[in-house]
Amino acid sequence: MDIKSLNKALLEIAEKKNRLSELNYNDSTYDEIEEELHDLEDDFGEKFGDYVEDALHYVHDEYCPDNDVLLPIAYLANKYIEKGKLADGSVEYDVEPNEGVIVDVDDYPGKESRLVLVPNPTRLILQVGRNQKEEVWHAG
Repeated sequence: MDIKSLNKALLEIAEKKNRLSELNYNDSTYDEIEEELHDLEDDFGEKFGDYVEDALHYVHDEYCPDNDVLLPIAYLANKYIEKGKLADGSVEYDVEPNEGVIVDVDDYPGKESRLVLVPNPTRLILQVGRNQKEEVWHAG
């Protein structure tokens, strides 16, 4: 798997989602940007879907075996937060606690938990409640 291409594709989606989140439905460019986003998501699924689904199966088996694995794009955040800059000058991203797919985690019964796919580096983060985050998989 070409991890750099995977990350680049995920970064493009994150940036497009962030741009779309800044617009309201009445904006003249909203439909165009939304269509571009869907095209990026479709391309991502075609090129990297099997690889990411394998990772999701692994994570689900380890942390939330009672939940079905969804398509990789379901695990994308609606908006990504710029956390800082990496050594190469690119943006490191994070997400708010309310982002991702809700899952039932055996180790955290009764706590709202979510899985979310985050770029740069490409990783799956398990968010438990509002304050706990754990990287449960990274590409590579």
